[in-house]
Amino acid sequence: MSMTLRDERLRTVSLWRRLLVRPEFGSLAGLLVVFGVFSLFAGSQGFLSVAGTVNYLEVAAQLGIIAVAAALLMIGGEFDLSIGSMIGLTGMIVGLSTAQYGLPLWAGILLAFVVAGLLGALNGWVVLKTGLPSFIITLASLFILRGLTVGVTLLLTNNTRVSGVEASGLSAALFQSTPLGLPISVWWWAGLGLVMNFVLLRTRFGNWIFAAGGDPQAARNVGVPVSRVKITLFVLTALSAALLATIQVLNTGSADVLRGTGKELEAIASAVIGGCLLTGGYGSVIGAMLGALMLGMVQQGLFFTGIDTNWFQVFVGGLLLAAVVLNNFLRKKAIGR
Repeated sequence: MSMTLRDERLRTVSLWRRLLVRPEFGSLAGLLVVFGVFSLFAGSQGFLSVAGTVNYLEVAAQLGIIAVAAALLMIGGEFDLSIGSMIGLTGMIVGLSTAQYGLPLWAGILLAFVVAGLLGALNGWVVLKTGLPSFIITLASLFILRGLTVGVTLLLTNNTRVSGVEASGLSAALFQSTPLGLPISVWWWAGLGLVMNFVLLRTRFGNWIFAAGGDPQAARNVGVPVSRVKITLFVLTALSAALLATIQVLNTGSADVLRGTGKELEAIASAVIGGCLLTGGYGSVIGAMLGALMLGMVQQGLFFTGIDTNWFQVFVGGLLLAAVVLNNFLRKKAIGR
C-alpha cells in the first residue's frame, strides 16, 4: 500500500514538474487571472457578452498573427523590430497599387507579399553577414521602412492615407469575411498558430529552430543549416506582417503610413509573456498565442470598465515584467524539484 502511495506521489510530482517547465504555463495562469478580474469588474458592462468576446478575440488575433512569427524568430535566437514598419509598408503597397494605379487587387496583394519576403530575407542576410545583433539591424530597418513609406506616399499622393480599396470574390473571402460570426483574422491566427506549433514541435525544422537559437555553433557542428533557418524565420515574420496589413487594409478599405506603429514591441511582449527567452532556444507558439490573447483581453477589458485605454501600455509593461519573473521562478522551481 505504501509503495502504491509513493508511486502515486512520484507520478503527481513528475506531472507538476512537466507542467511547470512548459513555456506556456505562466501565460496560461496569467490569462486566467486577467479573465477573472475583467469578468468580475466588467462582466456586466459587456465583457462577457458574445460581442465583447468577439471584440477581444479580434484584437488578440491581429496581434497574434505577428506574435506567432515573432516567437519562432526569438526561439531561433533573433529579433525583428521592423515588423510594425513592415505592416505600414505592405499595407500601403496594396493601397497604392490598387486604388491609385488600378492594379487588380490580387496583384497588389501578391506584390506586397513578394516585397515583404525579399525585405525579410535581406534583414536575415545582413544580420548573418555582418554578425551584428539583429536588434540593431532590424531597428535600422524599422526607421528606413517607415521613412520610405511616408516619403514615397507623400511624393506620389501628397497624403499619408490612401482610400478606396475594395475587395470581392476570393480576396474578400480570404481577408474580409466573418465565418461563423468570427472575423477572418481570428481564423488566420488560429490556423497559423496550429500549423507553426506543429512545425516547431513535430518536425525536423522545428528542432533546427531550437538548436539554432540555443547554441548556433554547436548546431552547425552537427549539420544544422543555421543560416538558412534564421533567414527563413526572418522571411516568416515579414510575411506575417504583410498578412496582417492585407487584412487591415481590406477591412477598413484604406491604407495608412502609420499603421502598425508599436506592433513590433507588442508582438515581442506577447512572445515573452508566452514564455520565450530573450536568449533564444526556448519558447512556445501556444504561449505566444496566449500572450496575445491576454493583451487583447486587457485592451478591451479596459474599454469595458471605462478606464482610459491610454493606460493599456502600463498594463502591458506590468504584465511583461510579471511574466518574466513568474516564468523564471517556475523554471527554477521545477528544476530544483
